Amino acid sequence: VTLLLFFIGMEVSPQHFLRGWRVAIFGTLFQILVSVGCVSVLGYWLDWSLGRIVLLGFVISLSSTAVVLKLLKDRGELQSRSGNNVLLILLAQDLAVVPMLIVISLLSGERPDSVLLIKQALGGIAVVALAVFILTRPHVRLPLAQRVRRDHELQVFAALLLCFGLAFITGSLGLSSALGAFVAGMIVSSARETEWVHHALEPIKVVFIAILFVSMGMLIDDSFLAEYWVLIMVFVFGVFITNTFINAIALKALGESWHDSLYAAALLAQIGEFSFILASVGIQSGIIEQFSYQVTIATIALSLLLSPLWIGASRMLLTPLRSAGNE
Repeated sequence: VTLLLFFIGMEVSPQHFLRGWRVAIFGTLFQILVSVGCVSVLGYWLDWSLGRIVLLGFVISLSSTAVVLKLLKDRGELQSRSGNNVLLILLAQDLAVVPMLIVISLLSGERPDSVLLIKQALGGIAVVALAVFILTRPHVRLPLAQRVRRDHELQVFAALLLCFGLAFITGSLGLSSALGAFVAGMIVSSARETEWVHHALEPIKVVFIAILFVSMGMLIDDSFLAEYWVLIMVFVFGVFITNTFINAIALKALGESWHDSLYAAALLAQIGEFSFILASVGIQSGIIEQFSYQVTIATIALSLLLSPLWIGASRMLLTPLRSAGNE
């Protein structure tokens, strides 16, 4: 995920990023609040605790950066209007993971670490300041620019150093390591000395994404999935429908067409990889028990697996809507 966000940072248009802040902030907040609201209806019926309701609402509100951006890139839609909106929402969701973890710790009865909160606040200010510095300049000049420009091998190592260095710094400050990698990608994109590096690192990205999904698959208990597959599939399709509906309403309210809103919503319908982290924190803090944890893990994994089918079906169904709109 860290390396993926680094590559996405290299592909983000600063102008599009600045123009789309409303979609990122309001779209993500609406998604999170309505997801928690929908889970609270089910939780009230099943007599769930507030902590479990909020945790599961957070879990289903996050979409998969790895899956969605891979699909958009393969289809050449990353720079489209829908692709740009989806990218902005995904980045905002990744940033929202940190406050989600804080809320979960508070609901579990743990006292927040005041030193950690100060570190996160200072780190957040520093990262935002660095991002603003990059976005407001057409180009960024790297140290030893002439040396880096002449040596392609040095470009690769300098780019990886920036990626994992900033990821380590933001992770140490209690922020998302993916956030630091994304900012590093923006720096590399803005530096003329590293124009060649994107293609050179592409094979490495593919390997890391494969490892990511292998590790996700290893979390699933096959015997549990075989025994409760009907319940899990009900949850998976419930998540697809709910997330598609919520995101479509949010994007339509922000001025997008129904076609673009529904297509972007279908892209965001699955549950993301960061939800595995939230579920792990939930069971460690006692908010959910082992059975609920296994159901949650299986639902996340199957939503990722079936997401391309859901997106493909939505794309086919929405084609007549676009034709009618053009007419």
